[in-house]
Amino acid sequence: MSLKDMLDSLPVPIVQAPMAGSSPPEMAQAVREAGGLGFLALAMVPPDEIEGAIEAFRGRSAAPFGVNLQMAPEVSPDPAEVETAIARLKPWYEAVGVEPPSPPNRYSLDFKAQLAALTRAAPPVASFTFGVFSKAEVAALKDAGTYVVGTATTVAEARAWAEAGADGIWAQGLEAGGHRGTFLKPVEESLVGTLALTATIRAAVDLPVIAAGGIMDGRGVAAVLALGASAAGMGSAFLMAQESLTGPVWRKAVSEAGDDPTALTRAFTGRHARGVENRFMREMKAVEDEVPAYPVQYRLSQPLRAAAEKAGDAGAMPLWAGQGIGLARTGAAGDLVRQWWNEARQAAAELSARTRGGPGGAASIETDPEAGC
Repeated sequence: MSLKDMLDSLPVPIVQAPMAGSSPPEMAQAVREAGGLGFLALAMVPPDEIEGAIEAFRGRSAAPFGVNLQMAPEVSPDPAEVETAIARLKPWYEAVGVEPPSPPNRYSLDFKAQLAALTRAAPPVASFTFGVFSKAEVAALKDAGTYVVGTATTVAEARAWAEAGADGIWAQGLEAGGHRGTFLKPVEESLVGTLALTATIRAAVDLPVIAAGGIMDGRGVAAVLALGASAAGMGSAFLMAQESLTGPVWRKAVSEAGDDPTALTRAFTGRHARGVENRFMREMKAVEDEVPAYPVQYRLSQPLRAAAEKAGDAGAMPLWAGQGIGLARTGAAGDLVRQWWNEARQAAAELSARTRGGPGGAASIETDPEAGC
C-alpha cells in the first residue's frame, strides 16, 4: 500500500492539521473515528515522551493516524542580540505583570532526538515542517514503516521533498493559520494561494497532495479534491471544536473576528505566522524584522504569551488563525467532519447537475449520502 492508497481508502478525505497547543489527542481521535485522518502535534513534546504518546494513541483504534514535528534548528544566538530582544519585550511583560525572562540555556527541544524517537515508534504517517530531510533520513523513516509527508509552500519546496523521497506533500497555501512552512525562499516570495498551489504541485510532482489553507467547510473540501488533491487539510476550522485546547480569550477573539481579520507576523516567534491581528502585531510591525529568528524569539516571548492569556489580554498573545476564520463552527470534531463531508458531496452533486453529469473533477466525488457516515 502507498500513501495515496491510504488516503484514497479513508471514508472521509479530510485531514486534521496538527496544531501545537490547540489540537489534543482527543481531537485527532474524534477525526479518526469520523473517518478522516487525525494528527498528533508533537512538536512541543520532549523526546523521551514521544514514543509513549504515539503508542498510547495507536492503541485507541486500528485506523491510521499521523504525527507532526517541526524542524526547529539548534541555535547559539549572539548574547547581545538576545539582550536587545528581551529589552524590546520588557514593556509588554510589565503590562501583564511579570518579569521578562533571563537568557535561557536552550531555545528549543532536541529535534534530532525527537526524530529518533518518532522513527522508533513508527507511526503510520509523519509530517514535517520548516525544512526538508536528506534522502537517508527519509529512507530511515520509510524503512521503519512510516509514510513521510513534507510541508511545502511552493512548487520548488514540493520538488525538494520529492527528490528526498517523500511519500506525499502537505501543500500549505498562504491562507493557512499559524506558522508558515517556508524554507527555500523568503516568505514574501512564497505566498501562493491554496488552489494555485494544489494545482501546480500536482502538475509538478507525482505524489499525493494534502491541500491546506483557508478550507473552512465542505465546499472548500470539494474544491481541492476537484483540483486533484488526495485530501483536504483543515486546521483553523477545528479551532472552535469542543475538543480544541483553544482558551476562552482565543475563542472570544475568533468569534468576534471581522471579515478579513488575519495578518502575517514574525513578531511573536521570529518566524512568519498568520493570526488574528492584534495590538502586539500592530505595534511591533515596525521592528518585527529585527527580532531574533525562530526559535529564539519564540522562547523569549513564551512567558509573555502565557501571562497574557492568563490575564485575559488578547492584545498581547498570538491568536493563530487562517483566512476565513469567521466561518469556524462550534461542535464536536467528529460531527464537524461529517458535516463538512456531507457538504462536499452536496457541492459535487450540485456541480454535476449544473454540468448535466458531464466530465469534471468535482463530478467524480462520491455523492452517496450514506458514504463516510
